[in-house]
Amino acid sequence: MDETSAPVRLIPWKAETLNTAFETDLLALLPRLRRFAIGLSGNPSDGDDLCQMTIERALANRSRWEQGTRLDSWMYRIMRNIWIDEGRRTTRSLQTFVDEEAGVTIGGDGAQEAVVELGNVDRAMQSLPPDQREAVLLVMVEGYAYKEAAEIVGCPVGTLNSRLVRGRDALMQMLGDEA
Repeated sequence: MDETSAPVRLIPWKAETLNTAFETDLLALLPRLRRFAIGLSGNPSDGDDLCQMTIERALANRSRWEQGTRLDSWMYRIMRNIWIDEGRRTTRSLQTFVDEEAGVTIGGDGAQEAVVELGNVDRAMQSLPPDQREAVLLVMVEGYAYKEAAEIVGCPVGTLNSRLVRGRDALMQMLGDEA
């Protein structure tokens, strides 16, 4: 290779000529990028990580940047997209995993009794007449107001109230202290 030719970076599947203007402009943007990254992430450590990921992605995709367009806008867009992606990833990981302290109670006492109690309540509900069961489910389980539940069932509010009271009393009698 001739010493005076443009520097070439070898990538296994292609050779890419380095754009020194791109790299010079990128270096000039670093303080602004870092300030923006810290502002987005809320602390310097995460901001530095975000800035590094942004620069890494920009260098990997430098061929997508069009000469003559604003490099700062392109970089900010990359940073913002990474920040959004990282926020989503963090949110998903918080929803997927629980604290390790939560594992202490898994398999402990309480869950078995709750399953038995729910089974008892289900059997008691199934033994109610259909109109009472419907009233109890709509008002006490689903949380509908009496008027809304009466409209769903297609009866007057007083009738629904009567069915609810009879159903609730029957459940209390069948379940005793469990209720």
